[in-house]
Amino acid sequence: MPTALINETEVDVLVIGAGPAGLMCAQGLARAGVNVRIVDQRPAKVAAGQADGIQPRTIEVFQSYGLAERLIREGNQMHMAAFYNPSPNGGIERTGRTADVSAPTARYPFEITLHQGGIEAIILDSMRLLGLEVERPIIPIALEVSANEAELKDPHSHPVKVVLKYLNPAEGQNDTEIVHAKFVLGADGAHSWVRKTLGILMDGEQTDYIWGVVDMIPDTDFPDIRNRCAIHSNNGSCMVIPREGDTVRLYIQLTDTEVVDASGRVDKSKMGPPQLLEAAKKSFYPYKIATKGDVQWWTLYIIGQRVASQYSVHERVFIAGDACHTHSPKAGQGMNASMNDSHNLVWKITHVLRGWAGMPLLKTYEFERRKYARDLIDFDKTFSALFSGKPHTEENQDGVTHEQFLQAFQTFGLFTSGIGVHYGASAIVNTTHQSYATKLIIGQRMLPHVFVCAADARPFELQDLLPSDTRFKILVFAGNTADEQQLARVNALAEEMGAPEGFFRRFGRGAPDNVFDILSISSAKKQEVNFTDLPELFRPHWSKVLLDDADMYRRSGGGGYEYYGIDPRGAIVVVRPDGYVGAVAPFGRVDDIGEYFASFMLAP
Repeated sequence: MPTALINETEVDVLVIGAGPAGLMCAQGLARAGVNVRIVDQRPAKVAAGQADGIQPRTIEVFQSYGLAERLIREGNQMHMAAFYNPSPNGGIERTGRTADVSAPTARYPFEITLHQGGIEAIILDSMRLLGLEVERPIIPIALEVSANEAELKDPHSHPVKVVLKYLNPAEGQNDTEIVHAKFVLGADGAHSWVRKTLGILMDGEQTDYIWGVVDMIPDTDFPDIRNRCAIHSNNGSCMVIPREGDTVRLYIQLTDTEVVDASGRVDKSKMGPPQLLEAAKKSFYPYKIATKGDVQWWTLYIIGQRVASQYSVHERVFIAGDACHTHSPKAGQGMNASMNDSHNLVWKITHVLRGWAGMPLLKTYEFERRKYARDLIDFDKTFSALFSGKPHTEENQDGVTHEQFLQAFQTFGLFTSGIGVHYGASAIVNTTHQSYATKLIIGQRMLPHVFVCAADARPFELQDLLPSDTRFKILVFAGNTADEQQLARVNALAEEMGAPEGFFRRFGRGAPDNVFDILSISSAKKQEVNFTDLPELFRPHWSKVLLDDADMYRRSGGGGYEYYGIDPRGAIVVVRPDGYVGAVAPFGRVDDIGEYFASFMLAP
């Protein structure tokens, strides 16, 4: 019989790997209407274990895609952290409790814990509604990027060729497919085939810290079993992470003699759940701990702290998540960093594919996310050393004190929560007019705050009005529009912004509402103004005019101008599609906003 011809296909974006980074990218692109495929070598999705902690900023990101409600409903909330250290009487004693999240501006001031399979299911179900499924089990076996300069610069070309192998093809189906892609994302984990095929190196080192992880329902008299706990004992360190339902995860410090083979690799045959629980019992003494029923999941790992030397090749093939950074899991950063890599990349690829922005925009992905990963490694080195270090005692004066650990825990709180992530100055981060919104830090995410709708006085959390829909949000802080002179200034601003040469029309490509979403926020009181007072450009819909005032019962809202440090004369704030503040300008410098967009967007 003649051999079936190899199937050749084209796609805008091919995502390789259906872990958190790959799924976040695929769902974001699918929402934006991009032609995307996602393949994975596993025959089925993750069922248990793996990563399990969602930080406050990542909850905000889930909310921006409409996914937070289910995450909050199904997950466990961690609000408090407890610290245990050696007791003079032997065993351990509690030395303090504090907030689990040290991030005063967090909209969700807690972490959510849910096993990775549960988190992935939320994204998979949302993808299904968009008509997108993970194709599995499939592996890439060849990847080639064109060397043709003209082809690489043309966003409409398909310069990446990937050969896919179907591990379980249907009867009569060829087991090989050649995919021609405009862009490829390698989200295929710490041992990334994509990264290795591209020859991208990982910079960093492996530590000597070896840990075991156990997921179980505990039988214990330990009083903080439902709080995050850092336990420093003379018998090793342990971390407690409460999870959904009654499940708890334990991280247990081990010695290399217990689990490392002659070649220096972790040997799982040397250690299993019974030995891990035995080690935990020593750390928890005088409290008792055992498991009710079987252990749900367990693993062993050596902490490696590495960052990829580059995040893309020709801005055509990208890597994200564990493929480009690895670190210890105890600070709960891996999955969060991975999904936020993709969140950063989705809108940039979409703008280039639509012809809204030039190819150089894609360079900002590595610029922003690689610096973040390096900062994360620096943090992780400090945190891991403190966590894995011997506790301070009479016999060990050089050990880690409770005060040292607590200070690090709180100092790094802004970073670990994701709230303090700060992208440096670039084409999409322009800090020129920071003084007109002193507390909205350009390069950081838009702060949450409640404002009321001018039309009906309903309170809204501003972040809910800034969804991740690929549009730039133009927030016009209009000042007190009950004042005639200020309203005249607002009308003049609208005229300038709406002029044919203004950025709104110039980069709006004939349908500016598809590119920009304008919201206006007046500092006038709800009893004094009508939403119809504002010029049409600033009230594209009745719901788009907000007031910095309290709701009808004074339960929420008000004080937003002060909270954001907004100049009372007004200001324009540009929020990027990923929720980060990109630029600020006073009314008299609308041209500067035009120059901001001209630095990376294409006028038709």
